[in-house]
Amino acid sequence: MTIRLRPELEALIQKDVERGPYQSADEFVEQAVQMLHEQEQWLKDNHADVAAKIEKGYASAERGELLDPEQVRVQVDDRKQAGETKTSGDHRLSVHARGGGRVALVLAPIGNRRAG
Repeated sequence: MTIRLRPELEALIQKDVERGPYQSADEFVEQAVQMLHEQEQWLKDNHADVAAKIEKGYASAERGELLDPEQVRVQVDDRKQAGETKTSGDHRLSVHARGGGRVALVLAPIGNRRAG
C-alpha cells in the first residue's frame, strides 16, 4: 500500500521518529491508526454517557447555571500545573498547555504508548 501525505505531515512524522518514540515512519503510522480506531471504538461504546453529560450541561446552561469564565480558567490552570490526568477504564484524559492560553484535552488508550 502506498500512502501519500502532505509535506507538513511527513515532517511531523519524521520529527517524532527522530525524537525517538518510534523506530520508523511505518511504526508511527501503525500506532496512529491503532490509536484512532481505539478512540473511535471508545467514543462508540461511551456515546450514550457522553451525550447524557452534554445534555445535562446544556440544560444547566439554559437554566442560567453557568460557570464564571475566570473560575473555569483557574480550574484549568490548576489542572495544567498539576499535570492532571483522569482515567476511565482503559483510557486517560490529560490536560496539556498550548500557546496563547489555550489547552488541549487528549484522550488516549492507557498503556499504548511506547516507552522512550
